[in-house]
Amino acid sequence: MIAARAFAGRRYAVLGLARSGLATVEALIAGGAGVTAWDDRADARDAAMALGADIGDPLTIDLAGFAGVVVSPGVPLNRHPIADHARAAHVPVIGDIELFAEARADLPPHKVVGITGTNGKSTVTALITHMLQTAGIPALMGGNIGLPILTRDPLPPNENGVGVYVLELSSYQIDLTHSLACDVAVLSNITPDHLDRYDGFESYAASKARLFALQTPDQVAVIAVDDDPSRMIAGRVAHRLHRVSAKDIDPADQARWPALQGPHNAQNAVCAIAVCRVLGLNDEQIERGLATYTALPHRMEWVGEARGARWYNDSKATNAASAAPALAAFPPAPDQRLHWIAGGRAKGDGLAACRPWFGNVRRAYLIGEAMDPFAAEIGDAIAVERSGDLATAVAQAAAAVRPGDVVLLSPACASFDQFGDYEQRGDAFRAAVLALGE
Repeated sequence: MIAARAFAGRRYAVLGLARSGLATVEALIAGGAGVTAWDDRADARDAAMALGADIGDPLTIDLAGFAGVVVSPGVPLNRHPIADHARAAHVPVIGDIELFAEARADLPPHKVVGITGTNGKSTVTALITHMLQTAGIPALMGGNIGLPILTRDPLPPNENGVGVYVLELSSYQIDLTHSLACDVAVLSNITPDHLDRYDGFESYAASKARLFALQTPDQVAVIAVDDDPSRMIAGRVAHRLHRVSAKDIDPADQARWPALQGPHNAQNAVCAIAVCRVLGLNDEQIERGLATYTALPHRMEWVGEARGARWYNDSKATNAASAAPALAAFPPAPDQRLHWIAGGRAKGDGLAACRPWFGNVRRAYLIGEAMDPFAAEIGDAIAVERSGDLATAVAQAAAAVRPGDVVLLSPACASFDQFGDYEQRGDAFRAAVLALGE
């Protein structure tokens, strides 16, 4: 666990006691802080009390003198009353990433790489971590991926140079930190997303740009300049900057990296390569890391073969811009037809980003709240099944495939209409596919 002297003698309020919230309570108390915690669920409150926290709702208590109100990134600060209540008490609203930043002074020598972007940031985070570990450099990934960062043991001093914390950072997490100065900060791309949480796209992009504003002049920015908003952010960076592009990757080189195929993965790879070069890896170490990387669960994850078809779980594609590269990866061929499972809770951007790749799709199986709007948007461009739920979509696709076909779950939607999160949705898909072979 990461528990720091910086917490000692302070009092924090923690709102929301899911996995990261309870981890925050435990780390703060271990560091000598006092904690007042709250969740609407009685069992979560009991768990916090067992860790030594007091119980109280930050919305109803006097926050004067608190060092911070720690909230989950899922708390919508643009409309949740905790923002105004904390502001009135002159108390910052922060997240666990800010607590990690405050704890850094007590950790053994290390570096921090922070990765943000609308799409690709999970793959870039995992790829950088893999490349560093393959080169013998201790690396630990956290943030918006894997276990909460405060639950992890600090990286120890080592003979192969300082360890590296590799953090995937959503815009929400960046909003909740004010002192995270990343040794290397990365932006993969920006497309419209999460607009229900921001006052327009410009505000969303500004949240991403804050990651670079928090850096010091001797730190490094890596920005993929394949889209206009990212190019604009790069143009405002006044410190060390590496501009990269998917076009920098030679297709002959990319062919040697089995889990990094497609144009979107060219962008992911070029970001990771730039970071690892900054951190001192040589060409041989970089190539070995790229060639041995395996895909993350729920991100173009190959589930297996069933009914003669290949099945892929891309449940992490929660918007059209992230689903489009998955569709692009499977062009039509005489022995390959693409069956696409899409839908869920739409984010308002429709399927415009996917439209250029409709010609790759033989049949679409639509689920969830977006089923009818997506069917209307697709029109006659693709044959459509209104499947309704994921299990029905898998069964219908299994009945329609022939040997050589591909079935792709790439929803272009959030999961919250039928599932708790994209991981639960992807796990359900994987289980349904594996059951086809039983």
